[in-house]
Amino acid sequence: MRALLAAALAALAGCTGPGPAEQPREHPTIVSLNPCSDAILADVVDPSQILAISHYSHDPRSSSIDLRVARRFPATGGTVEEILALKPDVVVAGTFMPSATRIALERFGIRVESFAIEHDVPESIEQIRGLARLTGHPERGERLVQGIERALARAAPAASSPAIPAVVWQSGGIVPGPDALISDIMRRTGFSSHSAARGLRQADYLPLEEMLADPPRLILAAGDSSTGEDRMLQHPALESLADTRRHVLDPSLIFCGGPTIIRAAERLREIRQAMATGGTQAEVAG
Repeated sequence: MRALLAAALAALAGCTGPGPAEQPREHPTIVSLNPCSDAILADVVDPSQILAISHYSHDPRSSSIDLRVARRFPATGGTVEEILALKPDVVVAGTFMPSATRIALERFGIRVESFAIEHDVPESIEQIRGLARLTGHPERGERLVQGIERALARAAPAASSPAIPAVVWQSGGIVPGPDALISDIMRRTGFSSHSAARGLRQADYLPLEEMLADPPRLILAAGDSSTGEDRMLQHPALESLADTRRHVLDPSLIFCGGPTIIRAAERLREIRQAMATGGTQAEVAG
């Protein structure tokens, strides 16, 4: 048994990135285990650098990338065995990576870089720049940052326009917290968080009864139509809210930064312009 274990470790030892004596590559190969990093990397690096992205990005329920783009890359579940077989120079992960996985990868000479969840636009911009430097393409990172800044500038309301109270209502009736990235994007595009004003925080539950009793000016329905959890977001009772508009917000716009910010800002700009036309008809079918 010990002999078999020694042989397995010897085989894995060949599945390493650059050894300590080697110079880091200018454009390292990457395995990404973080769906939000996936979206940034797909925008700023050469496709040949990406050996695999997280399996979340192949799932339409959790991907922030166009599936046609995401499926150009292999996906990984993030096991040490899978990663070692790919022989990346760098693994990009979230801060929740198990310490045992990090230690195992680093033992085999693979650099591990962790990126935290972004809570606002500046944090996302910092992450873009960090990933772009890491992968050898700082100029592409700056190009993406400039695209985000232009999109937010286009979507910004006039200084005299009052913020529109809105709720991002996700599957199961949960809402984002006031320190979530989508909440910051909403503030920058002319909306205020009605759920935060009620004292609700990240992933708190907002039941239908409370929505009907104290409705916002706008409900952004960000549900997953593939599950039954969407039913409350389209409940017929919502039709009674004569002064509330309802629009669809794709769930893929909620959780990640990077290029997703551009799409989210453009969508919120469309919605604010639609609300400026007046009327109360809902975009979401009851």
